[in-house]
Amino acid sequence: MRLLITGAKGQLGEEFTRILRTGKADIGPVNARWADVEFLRTDVEADAQSSTLELDVTDRSAVDAFLAEHALDWVINCAAATNVDGCEADVEFAHRLNADGPANLALACEAMGTRLLHVSSDYVLAGDDPLPQAEDATPNPKTAYGKTKLEGERLVTTLAPSSVVVRTAWLYGSRGKNFVYTMSRLGREHERVRVVDDQHGSPTNANDLAWEILEIMAWADEVGDAASGIWHATGSGTTTWDAFARKIFELEGLSCEVEGVSTEEWGAPAPRPAWSVLDNRRLRETIGDHMRPWEEALASFVAHEGLKA
Repeated sequence: MRLLITGAKGQLGEEFTRILRTGKADIGPVNARWADVEFLRTDVEADAQSSTLELDVTDRSAVDAFLAEHALDWVINCAAATNVDGCEADVEFAHRLNADGPANLALACEAMGTRLLHVSSDYVLAGDDPLPQAEDATPNPKTAYGKTKLEGERLVTTLAPSSVVVRTAWLYGSRGKNFVYTMSRLGREHERVRVVDDQHGSPTNANDLAWEILEIMAWADEVGDAASGIWHATGSGTTTWDAFARKIFELEGLSCEVEGVSTEEWGAPAPRPAWSVLDNRRLRETIGDHMRPWEEALASFVAHEGLKA
């Protein structure tokens, strides 16, 4: 078995690397199917220190050449433009990375008989329904980020029908920038912080998500196209950004106070969904939903990783 992880230097790509190398995640052992797997890491820039090869997924010829050179069973696409406000400011860049890149991978995978796992986002939905949204919810993105991610989904599932698309939300991990690290730093620097209190979602530990995705992929190898299409995978439970921040401070023993403010008061170039709560229904109905309650996963992250000041 041989896998390719694109966007490997991002927080989810790094978690795939970690659990594939160690054979275990915080949830438990990695599926035995991946015990002897060989995996390649790529990103837009090579990095010899982390054994990362260069691959720009927006370059069609480069993608074709890479997949032709390496015999791959799966490609896990973690490459994406995820800065929501940045995507609003540069829609062309967002489209290249979130739509053209996945399309290039889908075409190459289909030509080479390789299966594609593509990571997507809650932002493809409107975010205005307080009920958890299952995989068959009608997409209606409100931002350039969400619109380009939705186009990427549709291109992947059209060009490579056997592909698997996993949507997630409120992701944090041990590498890169994320809300947990930001709050940890601010909680040490300030006595009080202002955090949005009217956006709801499910914080997702990237270590858990990587483990669950590998479970989906192992099942897909057993059942074939029955596993293709859209899946949701987020941490269990729902919270708000301000409550999330308070839990981080509690776990770290920080006395910083959190003042809740509305999205309107906070202000941002791109609109944010009020409800980013996904329903992991397909997991429950097939292989089982093993994503941990968000509080438990966060406590595990703080205990095992420590946070950056």
